Amino acid sequence: MTKIYFRLVILISTFLAGGLGSTNAQRAPNIIFIIGDDISWDDIGAYGNNKIKTPNLDKLARNGLKFNNMYLTASSCSPSRTSILTGRYPHNTGAAELHAPLPQHLTFFPEQLRQKGYYAALVGKWHEGLATKRAYDTLLVDKDANGEGGELQWVNLLNFRPKDKPFFFWLAPYDAHRPWSTNTEGPQHDPEIEITVPPTLVDTKETRQDLSFYYNEISRLDHYVGELEKELQRQGIAENTLIIFTADNGRAFPGSKTRLYDAGVKTPFIVKWPAGIKAGLVTESLVSSIDIAPTLLALAGVKPAESVQGQSFAELFKTPEKAFRKYVFAEHNWHDYAAYERSVRTRDFLYVINKRTELDNGGPIDANQSASALALKSAKKKGTLTLLQNDAFLTPRPAEEFFDNFKDPLQSRNEIANKTYAAPITELRKILKQWQDETGDTEPENLTPDWYDRETGEPTAAKDKRGEMPGSAKKADHINAKGPF
Repeated sequence: MTKIYFRLVILISTFLAGGLGSTNAQRAPNIIFIIGDDISWDDIGAYGNNKIKTPNLDKLARNGLKFNNMYLTASSCSPSRTSILTGRYPHNTGAAELHAPLPQHLTFFPEQLRQKGYYAALVGKWHEGLATKRAYDTLLVDKDANGEGGELQWVNLLNFRPKDKPFFFWLAPYDAHRPWSTNTEGPQHDPEIEITVPPTLVDTKETRQDLSFYYNEISRLDHYVGELEKELQRQGIAENTLIIFTADNGRAFPGSKTRLYDAGVKTPFIVKWPAGIKAGLVTESLVSSIDIAPTLLALAGVKPAESVQGQSFAELFKTPEKAFRKYVFAEHNWHDYAAYERSVRTRDFLYVINKRTELDNGGPIDANQSASALALKSAKKKGTLTLLQNDAFLTPRPAEEFFDNFKDPLQSRNEIANKTYAAPITELRKILKQWQDETGDTEPENLTPDWYDRETGEPTAAKDKRGEMPGSAKKADHINAKGPF
């Protein structure tokens, strides 16, 4: 029944799209963009986690190009995704906060691919706003049809696509977003022996069980990546199909999601394209997620819209050792709770500013009310937290933070007062200010308030009330300046 329903959706939407376009399906690469939900970069086997079972993603990395320094513009679901979709910083999208819809006047890179003759489809999670509907021939966003993890229709999509056009798929599984599934396809993980507890969490039975459910959902996603690859091979189109695997933000645990440290905005990014990328490559080049849109457009022979602030990194596919960016920028705006933070990162250093130092950052409500968060709170009462574990509860927070990424990879020691780093601190302070000025970033006086109590998670009287969007005072959604590169 599900397949019949799916085929009907495909046929109707393809007919409504009108025409087949003129793109040469033999030459233009097919593109599959898989964006996992709330998955940290180091929770994939290929990135060093020797406990999690991700054989298909690990194989994808072995057969393609693995990016070790890909950074998101926000550690928050929809702002991160809208940034990728438009190739713009969150405050330049008009949708800098969670669940804020993109405006009609912006250009979305899948619609440019459609104009080139691609068949474009989105399957799974869709919360970038109704305006983005025009970017796709097919939207299959019904949760029942997609299954609990969101991956059930992936192979069907390949089967029922128009065969005379190249295709772009935005595959957005719900894995690994809370609440956890009661059962999952793929490998399971023993909480006692097959879990690596991050240093931001306390090692308890409850935390391990929480992490095991999270691992299981990642493994389910991995399972369907394997099924997808089998179907590409069966159809004989694997050679010229580019597959990307990435995620929208860090894991939904305290110390990760909504943070501007690497734990929040560093993301897995694996690209496999047999026709265009040699197997077994790794790049250390610094790349921002706003660069994804212009890269995919370049591969399709499409000039990016003027609104795109990112730049193509397609050259890394051939020369992964080549330097790309010097700076990547990120921002933390409202996500369940009021916030205003900005960051700039280089290979060596991370600099963060916080304009709401009186507020803690224990993550959004799904993180700060989790079993892992409750274990942290229990340990806090006992006075047994490390400095890194206690950071989720810290108030006031520092107005400025500076970290040496190589000497302190966990970014746990704030060196802002260390005179040894006076020169790079001065440089990054200046660069961040330049980026804010050039791109029209603003700090609203009336930020969107907390919708939930930070301790109990209960709704506040301000729930559903919005404040001013960052950047709106300068109409940043109409500013196309790229900022420092």
